Amino acid sequence: MAQSSLNKKKEINADLIIHDAMILTMNPTHEVFADGAIAIINDRILEIGNTVDILEKYTANEIIDGSGKMIMPGLINTHTHVPMTIFRGYADDMPLHEWLYDYIFPVESEFVNSENVGLGTKLALAEMLRSGTTTFNDMYYHIEDIANVVDSVGMRAVLSESVIDFPAPNSPTPEDGLKTAEGLIKKWGNHPRITISVSAHALYSCSPELIQSAKALADKYNVPFNIHVAETRKEFDAILKDFGLTPVGYLDKLGVLGKNVIAAHGVHLTPEDISILAERGVSVAHNPECNMKLASGVAPVPELLKAGVKVGLGTDGVASNNDLDLFDEMNTAAILHKLNSNDPSVMDALTVVEMATMGGARVLGMENEIGSLEPGKKADILIIDMLQPHAHPIYNIYSLLVYSMKAADVESVIIDGKFVMRDRKILNLDEKALFARIENVAFRIREKNNLVSLQKPAKG
Repeated sequence: MAQSSLNKKKEINADLIIHDAMILTMNPTHEVFADGAIAIINDRILEIGNTVDILEKYTANEIIDGSGKMIMPGLINTHTHVPMTIFRGYADDMPLHEWLYDYIFPVESEFVNSENVGLGTKLALAEMLRSGTTTFNDMYYHIEDIANVVDSVGMRAVLSESVIDFPAPNSPTPEDGLKTAEGLIKKWGNHPRITISVSAHALYSCSPELIQSAKALADKYNVPFNIHVAETRKEFDAILKDFGLTPVGYLDKLGVLGKNVIAAHGVHLTPEDISILAERGVSVAHNPECNMKLASGVAPVPELLKAGVKVGLGTDGVASNNDLDLFDEMNTAAILHKLNSNDPSVMDALTVVEMATMGGARVLGMENEIGSLEPGKKADILIIDMLQPHAHPIYNIYSLLVYSMKAADVESVIIDGKFVMRDRKILNLDEKALFARIENVAFRIREKNNLVSLQKPAKG
C-alpha cells in the first residue's frame, strides 16, 4: 500500500485519506465509486466522494494511494464463540447433541480457564482480521478475558457472559453468571468498541426462570440478549413434546422476545414462528456452514427476510464450522439457499453482502455506527487487493465479492480509524509465538483424552 506523493498545500484537516480506489459504501442507495476517496478523522468517516473532489477539499497526516484496491465496510459476525478456537478439529462428524454433551461440555469443564480463553481469543481475532471481520458478537465464559484481548488488539465486539443450568467454567451457579454479567456491564459500559451483553445458552439447557432472569438483566441495561433457538429438529421436537409449543412459541409465552433478542440459528421455524419473530422485532444470526456441517438443517432465511426479520451472518464457533471466515460464509449462504429452494435467484449477491455488513449492524443494534461507509459513521474499513486473477473482469461487484473473492484478498483493516492490520501484518499480535502456545494447549488436550498425538508440544 503505497504512500501518496501528492503535494500537501492545504492545512491538514483529516487524519487519513485513501484515494484512487473503488469504494463500496453499502449506504442506503448502495453507492459505488469507481475512482473514489475516503477521508477519516479520529474514529469517524469525514467524507467519501470522487478522488478529485476529496483531494481538492482535504489533506491529511497520511495520504495513501489506493490504486488497485477496493474499500468496503468491515464484515460483522453476528454469532460465534471465539475462545473455542482451541477446540478446532477436536470433535467432528457427529450430530449436535452428541458433539455438545459427549465432547464439548466435558472438555470445556477441564480446559476453559482464564489463560486458555485469552489464547483462544487471540487466535480467533487473528483469523477474523485476516478474513475481514471487524465486529463480532460472542457468547461464552470468562468474557472479561475476551474483552481484554479485544481491547488490546483493537477490534469491536459485543460480548455476553453465557448462563446455563449447570456449573459453567467460571460460574458455579447460573446466579453467579448473572452477577458476573451485571458487574461487567457496569465496568465496560463506556468502552468505545466493546459492549457487554447477556445470553442464556438455549431452551434445552436453561430453565424458563433462568431465561427470564437473563432477559430481564439485558432489558435493565438496554443491551442485546443472545440465545440459541430452534437449531436442530431434536430441539424442536423436544420442546413441542414437553410444552406443546415450538421453541419460538415457548419463548414468546415466556415473554422474552423483543427487539434486543438475537436468536442464533433459527433453523426449524414454522410460518407462525416467522410471523412472531417479525412482530416482536427479534433478529436472527444465520450460520449456514455450521448448520450444514452438523446436518442441523437449512434456516428459512429468504422467508425471514421477506417477513422483515433482521438477519445477519455468523460462523458459530470453530469447533463446529471449523473457521471464522465470513467470505466463505457469504458464498455458502448464497449457494445453499439457491439449492435448497431450487431457485437460482434466491439470496442474490447484494442481499448476502448486505447481510454481512448492514444486516449484521442491524442485528446488533449498531446500524447508526457501523455496517456502511457514510460520513459520521465509525471508520471500520477493509482494503481489498484487487490485483488478483480472480478479481477480474468486474461486471457486478457484489457478485465478485460473494462468488470469487477470498479472505486472503484482505490486505489491510482499519477499525475506529486506526490500522489493526496493515499490508497483511496484524499490528498488535505476535502470531508466531501465539501458534506455539496454542499447540501446547492442544497437546495437553490430546494427552488428557488419550488422542493420537500428531506432534510434540511446541516450544514457547
